[in-house]
Amino acid sequence: MSAQEVEITIIRSLAEIDAAEWDACACPEVADGGRPNDPFTTHRFLKALEDSGSVGTGTGWQPQYLTAAIDGQIIGVAPMYAKSHSQGEYVFDHSWAHAYERAGGRYYPKLQIAVPHTPATGRRLLTRPGFEDTGFAALVQGAVQLTENNLLSSLHVTFCTEPEAARAEDFGLMVRKGQQFHWRNDGYADFDAFLASLSSRKRKNLRKERATAQEFGGEIHTFIGDEIQPEHWDAFWVFYQDTGARKWGQPYLTRDFFDIAQEVLRDEMALVLARRDGRWVAGALNFIGRDALYGRYWGCVEHHSCLHFELCYYRAIDIAIEMELGTVEAGAQGEHKLARGYLPTPTWSLHWMRDPGFARAVSDYLEAERAAVDEEIEVLTDYGPFRKTQIEEQE
Repeated sequence: MSAQEVEITIIRSLAEIDAAEWDACACPEVADGGRPNDPFTTHRFLKALEDSGSVGTGTGWQPQYLTAAIDGQIIGVAPMYAKSHSQGEYVFDHSWAHAYERAGGRYYPKLQIAVPHTPATGRRLLTRPGFEDTGFAALVQGAVQLTENNLLSSLHVTFCTEPEAARAEDFGLMVRKGQQFHWRNDGYADFDAFLASLSSRKRKNLRKERATAQEFGGEIHTFIGDEIQPEHWDAFWVFYQDTGARKWGQPYLTRDFFDIAQEVLRDEMALVLARRDGRWVAGALNFIGRDALYGRYWGCVEHHSCLHFELCYYRAIDIAIEMELGTVEAGAQGEHKLARGYLPTPTWSLHWMRDPGFARAVSDYLEAERAAVDEEIEVLTDYGPFRKTQIEEQE
């Protein structure tokens, strides 16, 4: 089947495509009745961002959803956006933008295939089963051609899977390697079984932190699905605003996003809240995938020692063990996660630059960066909290 038979289209709202058509490419695995691998590329999650105003006019994330079709049947889709800045991506290219503009170029707008505000690994070039090769090629080539035709500086695909990164190199995209800290479930029966896999000193430290967190003077609750009530979102919105103001200047998500998410995503969310003296004082929001828990947002209105570690990291481990999930992805950055059982894990992104000279410079940079990331992962893993035999088994 030739690429010429594939029709590439841009749609500017997910209202223009049936949810079942999109999800047949984004999460075909749900045909067995289970969860999607992750909820972030589903029609309902991306449309919640759109309908809530968390992407679109004024946000710097202008939807340009990419579709590929053969004889009217959708065979591939990609969540693509025209970006007027580099915020909410978590794969930092600010230095590239500055260099390009110092040389007289215009870096923005650029095209970004990504899940906005979400540094979680998953498929980005989404194909219907049976059309994996044709759909992948059409989406990559279509996105590159759109970048070229519109005289844009660059195309970026962030937090894709390693197999996607390997395949995309054949189409001239450059691979960037990064790292996050993920917890892996080695079939632990409970948190104590996980602790038993750690070195004695680290095990004592974690027990001490959990005990300290419990002394904040209140109680901690985990709510999933219908257990999450409007009052919980009211509280969490206050926490999220505080974190957003400190980290980004303003929150990426709107208040409406959480209300819409409650309607369409509630079974894929786990909300951990701390309450003291009748008042919610801190919270962490996780999303639930087929075999992973994704820690996404944290905030508080009172600061208590170790409460952040408890809500974000240890309770996430508790949930993953109880739900028999294989991994906890705790979000971007944070070497402090290493001491809490989260090991360095490679992440992948893809990049295409229209200017050949700039592309060569970026390629040289990425080659050196990959070597540095490999070395850092090796060193950090060696400093991990697990007994040495445990690390060797996990590798």
